[in-house]
Amino acid sequence: MSKKEVIDPVTRVEGHGKITIHLDDEGSVEDAQFHVTEFRGFEEFVEGRPIWEMPEITARICGICPVSHQLAAAKAADDVMDADVPESAHKLRELLHMGQVLQSHALSFFYLSSPDLVLGYDADPAERNIEGVLEENPQLAERGIDLRSFGQNVIAALGEKKVHPDFAVAGGVSNTLGRKDGEELLEESQPLAGYVRETIDLLEDIFAEMDDDTLDYATYPTGYMGLVTEEGGLEHYDGDIRLVDEAGDRLEEIDDGDYRDVIAERSKEWSYLKFPYYKERGFEDGQYRVGPLARLNAVDDISTPQAREEWVEFMDAADGAVHERSTYYHWARLIEMLYCVERIQELLEDDDVYDGITNVPTKPKAGTGVGVIEAPRGTLIHEYTIDDGGTVENANFIVATTHNNGAMNKGVTSAAETFIDGPEIPEGILNKMESVIRCYDPCLSCSTHAIGDMPLELELEQNGETVETITR
Repeated sequence: MSKKEVIDPVTRVEGHGKITIHLDDEGSVEDAQFHVTEFRGFEEFVEGRPIWEMPEITARICGICPVSHQLAAAKAADDVMDADVPESAHKLRELLHMGQVLQSHALSFFYLSSPDLVLGYDADPAERNIEGVLEENPQLAERGIDLRSFGQNVIAALGEKKVHPDFAVAGGVSNTLGRKDGEELLEESQPLAGYVRETIDLLEDIFAEMDDDTLDYATYPTGYMGLVTEEGGLEHYDGDIRLVDEAGDRLEEIDDGDYRDVIAERSKEWSYLKFPYYKERGFEDGQYRVGPLARLNAVDDISTPQAREEWVEFMDAADGAVHERSTYYHWARLIEMLYCVERIQELLEDDDVYDGITNVPTKPKAGTGVGVIEAPRGTLIHEYTIDDGGTVENANFIVATTHNNGAMNKGVTSAAETFIDGPEIPEGILNKMESVIRCYDPCLSCSTHAIGDMPLELELEQNGETVETITR
């Protein structure tokens, strides 16, 4: 008889989700789905609040990437009130964001994904964690801690707190950076680029030893989206939205305020997470991905020298096309960490971050403003419509994890078809199913706008009936 297997919860991710795998009578995979089963509703309860409160309120969407939401909200407020943000504030915001991306990427790679990569997908679950990595490879674990700590120190130096800093406001920023603090951060940063490059070398060795099924699981063609500079370079704070197809050819490059011309959204009854897609191609063919892999596939160049060198090697491995392997999100994430370290060093050596005007007055007027930023997990969009008094009448957020929803569902289906053959599913195979989701480093609470526990669930269903549920 047919069967449904449920993984609940999906572990080592932020938020609450589950995976359902449907098997036919012979035990072959018919379908698989990734469900996000929590709801928050930030889009609704910010209505009626002043636009100036949005950077502070929406930062509470997430405790992992509050800076990204704060900056996206501040940029949207700048937009709707026509605030000309000073250059010094622009660079200080970018510095804050580089600290955010670095610490979040370090958390994702070293704490959440390296246990699979270093210890193996089939390792004992009791040991397949950061403590197991510390025992197996102490230097790797310690470097992960150092990289994350440095990113958090950058945030704290600007916003006085490592989590939920008070810094970005409509019209600029609320604080300055002292030169002594900047010099101390610059000194602390010196060994970090070497740490990242050595980790990239280790990851390449791990990939070289992987069997083809494991390396290629959850591989499929999609589009890729990310912000780019005017020259087409890697950008996280500001730029145009670029969308490329599965071959890397450009489909769109638009101002961030025009995102609705390109992106549509659809919902499904079995998930609180929306499904964005590229309008021109329709829902089924218009799936795209965001985040580190997507950004490196979409750009023409990277401005910092060491990250550029690693990116060239990364793209050469794709033989002139793009990288489709979901496992390569880890490789791309490390290259972006290297970029963040180098860009932080550039900004800390720039006089503008220590001197100059930090903000300008803002005055409300009825209208709509859009703020777009590259959060660690991908393109983050905040849109607000306000009245003449500056009260929010409507809000819409498309969070990075939301963009990746279609791809994550394709990924779990692809992994299930690759690894599952029969009704008995070993624990290591279930972990590989979960690891598809971890490639994207999703923030599920962030993307649905939730209160409560954060577990992943797997159901095995046969002939429409659940015959087994696996909960973690």
